[in-house]
Amino acid sequence: MTQDEDPNDNLINEQEEPQETITRVTGMYKDWFLDYASYVILERAVPAIEDGFKPVQRRIMHSMKDLDDGRYNKVANIVGHTMQYHPHGDASIADAMVQIGQKDLLIDTQGNWGNILTGDRAAASRYIEARISKFGLDVVYNPKITEWQASYDGRRKEPVNLPVMFPLLLAQGGEGIAVGLSTKILPHNFIELIEASIKHLQGKRFTILPDFPTAGIADFSNYNEGLRGGKVRVRAKISQLDKNTLVISEIPYGTTTSSLIDSILKANDKGKIKVKKIEDNTAAEVEILVHLPSGLSPDKTIDALYAFTSCESSISPLGCVIEDNKPLFIGVSEMLRRSTDNTVQLLKSELEIKLGEFEEQWHFASLERIFIENRIYRDIEEEETWEGVIGAIDKGLQPHIKHLKRAVTEDDITRLTEIRIKRISKFDIDKAQQKIEALEEQIAEIKHHLEHLIDYAIAYFTRLKKDYGEGRERKTEIRAFDDVDATKVVIRNTKLYVNREEGFIGTSLRRDEYVGDCSDIDDIIVFTKEGKMMVTKVDSKTFIGKNIIHVAVFKKKDKRTIYNMIYRDGKNGPSYIKRFAVTGITRDKEYDLTNGNKGSTTLYFSANPNGEAEVITILLRQAGSIKKLKWDIDFADILIKGRVSKGNLVTKYSIKRVELKEKGVSTLKPRKIWFDDTVRRLNVDGRGELIGEFRGEDKLLIINQSGIVKTVTPEVTMHFDDDMIVMEKWIPKKPISAIYFNGEKEIYYVKRFLIENEGREESFISEHPNSQLEIVSTDWIPVAEVVFAKERGKDRKDNLEINLEEFIAIKGINALGNQLTKDKVNQVNLLDPLPYEAPEEIHADDLEVVDETEVNANNTASDGTETSNSNDMKSSHDNDADEAGQKTLF
Repeated sequence: MTQDEDPNDNLINEQEEPQETITRVTGMYKDWFLDYASYVILERAVPAIEDGFKPVQRRIMHSMKDLDDGRYNKVANIVGHTMQYHPHGDASIADAMVQIGQKDLLIDTQGNWGNILTGDRAAASRYIEARISKFGLDVVYNPKITEWQASYDGRRKEPVNLPVMFPLLLAQGGEGIAVGLSTKILPHNFIELIEASIKHLQGKRFTILPDFPTAGIADFSNYNEGLRGGKVRVRAKISQLDKNTLVISEIPYGTTTSSLIDSILKANDKGKIKVKKIEDNTAAEVEILVHLPSGLSPDKTIDALYAFTSCESSISPLGCVIEDNKPLFIGVSEMLRRSTDNTVQLLKSELEIKLGEFEEQWHFASLERIFIENRIYRDIEEEETWEGVIGAIDKGLQPHIKHLKRAVTEDDITRLTEIRIKRISKFDIDKAQQKIEALEEQIAEIKHHLEHLIDYAIAYFTRLKKDYGEGRERKTEIRAFDDVDATKVVIRNTKLYVNREEGFIGTSLRRDEYVGDCSDIDDIIVFTKEGKMMVTKVDSKTFIGKNIIHVAVFKKKDKRTIYNMIYRDGKNGPSYIKRFAVTGITRDKEYDLTNGNKGSTTLYFSANPNGEAEVITILLRQAGSIKKLKWDIDFADILIKGRVSKGNLVTKYSIKRVELKEKGVSTLKPRKIWFDDTVRRLNVDGRGELIGEFRGEDKLLIINQSGIVKTVTPEVTMHFDDDMIVMEKWIPKKPISAIYFNGEKEIYYVKRFLIENEGREESFISEHPNSQLEIVSTDWIPVAEVVFAKERGKDRKDNLEINLEEFIAIKGINALGNQLTKDKVNQVNLLDPLPYEAPEEIHADDLEVVDETEVNANNTASDGTETSNSNDMKSSHDNDADEAGQKTLF
């Protein structure tokens, strides 16, 4: 009976045949599961911190060293040899070997080893070959300092850990799923690891970040040293080939071109993005062409690819390794420190072994010289026994061995007796002394290295960088990502309808009023005549409340959409006017915008995407002795407050109707926009270079080196081409000056033009392939310098300065321009412009503004019929909006 068994659990009825035994297996299951979990963790899934190998990887490398003769071996042969050490099938060994080979560090490969970019598998192991790389031979093997253990069947010896003198685990990365835990160590850059190791040896601080073989772009701001809880965001590198084509040239780590294309097609099928066609031209490098339908914004599509496809993914690292047969959770910096310290100890052990070997060589070389130079071999001629021979030699050596560093042993004397007579007869005392001196120099050098071990280790890492660092520069670009708001980039693939009277909105109400296009991830904001407001998710059919007066797609944190409202408080109460923005809400919660009294109703409502303030006319019902039945109110005089504000009193009398008298202009101040060159994005947060202050109608002027010019509405989601050379606030009356080389005529031309087609992308140089833009300027009076080339037999002409405003008048963008010169030009330089006082810009919305946080109490006219205090002022906001305003009269 086992220890875990209870005597009462074994019920034996001696009178019944056959006997039946019931045994509890709880204890056995507990032990078995723990044994199984320990085996998977230690022997299969998690790498060791000492050498960075899992057991199968270590056995593969050991087998390759067994078979190494400098030539390639069939992988099938290596796999078969590895099975002597690894008690598993050939398929798992072959897969592990392919993974090592694809990392292009330890193994030289030959044949089809698969493609990490496309996901194509390697050929069968009988068709591909491998051998240890020079780097692998240099840093992985040294049998003299390797600890050995018996293989699983006891027939052979295998290394406990290989003496790896390099942070191999961080260079290759490692991933494994065990029982109860997993590990995911991301690969790091070869050169950066060496530099970090050197900094650690020098006592300096260092930082290491992953570098992926698939390149791409990565945000490591939350890397957290590769520990649990960290996160790395990786993106594909996407650029714009032309206005209808995007190029994916690098892919995120953990994806392939096939999986990436599948995710794009799925997003297209779901209506998140619109794609016309996808071409995969990937070979040695990634090239995926994404063709877009005409009229679709490439910038917006790039963000949509990041938001809805595998073009952006998140990786959660988890640094787990095996140390002393136990799992250890550790950060990458500590991994590097331990690896570097381990390398120092291995180098020390290697030096100590070499020192011992050289001292043994020096000892025997000295004995050999004494033995031959003093003719001690003659002392054994008359000896008849072996003991006599040993004694005679020992006696002959004694007067000459005081300078030796250790005592002479019988083994040393035996080796002396094995010297051939031919060697004795040709013995050269000078050469023997040179050999001894050379050994002394090597011994002194090794002792110097041992005394300056850190310097020796730094020199070792420096040599690795010099010998093997070429072509291993960082591939992954480090960049801080801006979050992509999915609601701003999603394709509006669904139509929204409303039944205003019954109070329903949804995408299935096709017989009712069409509101606009939306997506299935949008939120919808709804206002009713009773003064209620609700924000809800897009659905097929949702009840909001009867008498809907306004429906639109809701934008979170939108401070520029201002709602103008007049409502009656209660059934017969006074009327109030208010202006407010809706920036944050709780979804599906009903908000009351009135004072909350029963019978309240909305008399006037408008939604203004850029804070417009219209002028309205109030008409009262004839009642009693009211003298003034009609007057105007300008919403620009009303302070913008929160949505819970009661508002300002309009009148205590009954309003007959409210009429729109005049459309208004924006009461919001222009917003400042900056360009952050690090992430190549616009922002309103003060990062980077200030571009200017932009109102709703203002545009951004962009000119590329290819001679393309366009004006666009500035948005923080925009992407910019790498060849962009001009980006500034567009002033419509300010001319653009350019000097370009016409490839067809092979002549330089000068032109000045204004942009006539706002929002259109146009080329202002000829389309000949040899045409190229030399200089472009948006200064009012630009000045250029022409440097002439020296022609054979002629003196070089002096440089020529040209005032471009005087040189040519403003013409159309498609005009050829005026010829610059007939002489051969070497180069054209742009000089400082001449001073010019630009005309002042005048805007209709240049009105006084105050901070929106200012709150004013309700103002009431003395006679009870006038509007709020005319001194109330507009609020200022900093965000833009692009939806059309909706106005409703009651």
